[in-house]
Amino acid sequence: MSLYECVFIARQDIATTQVDSLIDEFANLITAQGGQVTKREYWGLRNIAYRVKKNRKGHYVMFNLDAPSSAVKEFERQMSINEDILRYLTVRVEQLEEGPSAVMQSKNQRDDRPPRRDGEDRPRREGGFGRDGGGYGREGGFSRPPRALDGDVA
Repeated sequence: MSLYECVFIARQDIATTQVDSLIDEFANLITAQGGQVTKREYWGLRNIAYRVKKNRKGHYVMFNLDAPSSAVKEFERQMSINEDILRYLTVRVEQLEEGPSAVMQSKNQRDDRPPRRDGEDRPRREGGFGRDGGGYGREGGFSRPPRALDGDVA
């Protein structure tokens, strides 16, 4: 049997319980065909990069499968028939990753990112129209000529 990784996106208007029933339905389909679901992850309701069938968000789900190719073909056929599935992608992999996927790892556990800068190392900006001051009517701002009174023409 081969190892596969599958990610699918379900419509945003279905409830989380319906997504769970979809996950169970597809997992039962794989096991009935002689395969095994080694890991399943629900990534939650996330933004999609572009509209897919008039949806801007979708429920993301990932499966790790150990199944024969016939089971995966039937799995993909059922996903293409199901109206709640917007997109799916199944990829054959050499080995399955252990532990949570990169999406599920919390930001605290990701040590590959440098610490965030708090801005203390930069000098404070002066002038301009931002929050730092500047602009008309503020301290350190531009001087404005006085207003002409009624009847006075400058």
